[in-house]
Amino acid sequence: MKVTIERAALLRALGHVHRVVERRTTIPILANVLIDARDGALTLKATDLDLEITEKTAAEVGQAGATTLPAHTLYDIVRKLPEGAQVSLDESGETGQLTLRSGRSRFNLSTLPESDFPDVTSGEFSHKFSLPPADLKRLIEKTQFAISTEETRYYLNGIYVHAMEVDGQLMLRAVATDGHRLARLELPAPEGCSGMPGVILPRKAVQEVQKLIEDAQGEVLVELSTNKMRFSFGDALLTTKLIDGTFPDYARVIPANNDKRLTVERDVFAKAVDRVSTISSERGRAVKLALTPGKLVLSVTNPDQGSAVEELEADYDGEPLDVGFNARYLLDITQQLDSDTALFKLADPGSPTLIQDRDGANALYVLMPMRV
Repeated sequence: MKVTIERAALLRALGHVHRVVERRTTIPILANVLIDARDGALTLKATDLDLEITEKTAAEVGQAGATTLPAHTLYDIVRKLPEGAQVSLDESGETGQLTLRSGRSRFNLSTLPESDFPDVTSGEFSHKFSLPPADLKRLIEKTQFAISTEETRYYLNGIYVHAMEVDGQLMLRAVATDGHRLARLELPAPEGCSGMPGVILPRKAVQEVQKLIEDAQGEVLVELSTNKMRFSFGDALLTTKLIDGTFPDYARVIPANNDKRLTVERDVFAKAVDRVSTISSERGRAVKLALTPGKLVLSVTNPDQGSAVEELEADYDGEPLDVGFNARYLLDITQQLDSDTALFKLADPGSPTLIQDRDGANALYVLMPMRV
């Protein structure tokens, strides 16, 4: 194999694929990136057996061929080369070695045969549809903060993506929950979603999709089956296994009859929560909301540090109510709201609270209260 490529193009492609490679792996081939040169292009592929990223970039191919190289070492070498440099890769020397040249630099790198590299992308996809990058980004960004990190409840370690009919219109929904809070966003379903299986997209795949969206040109093609999902971002292709589990019936925890309505200025509220929570204990992080008509009082009491109180104007005309929430969770949710106001629909100190921008918004959040 002989190929010449611009450093910037190689670095960009390696930047996307090398992140999938685990730094510690007991299977040597999984530490490598597959490079395949043919037809005026260099294709790079990396996998951890659950997730695979492939990216194709233009290159000058002198002799077609394929091999695998240590992913992180190759990325570090190319990253440290000067800007504007040309990189040549030559595997025509001794077996098991590839020579990388750029300017006056020369590296001899150990290779492993391309035939050992696993293929995790085989199989058919039953459904496919296209999404604008902005819609896919929104589905992920508005829900991913609520993904559970508790490995024992593995079926919560991702975003549940499914299609369902709402008031006669098919909607594409993304839902994530960790048992303390829940995030749900829905968008009009693109063509091709009808009858698709509900799937759980794993956390690591979610993070990689987020990074690839930033460079996406044009619509993102999404293909899925019951156990795999693939995203096509132009020259980059991400394929992931899905979480094999049943997502809980989240509709049961979304309150429908919370009759107490609190409306506050989102930014003012978030800054006040941040200030009073400064003295909350790391373990508890509880902030108390005392609601009375036209007024909201935030307070935190920490036996070791003291107490803090802040009073805000608020639109509330229900019966007086005291309720406690985790301050971090409150801030996470208010950061997701798009409008200048936050609408809280409450029932009592022990029931879940619904938080939205406004009635009927396509994003909704549910937060479980804490004892204070």
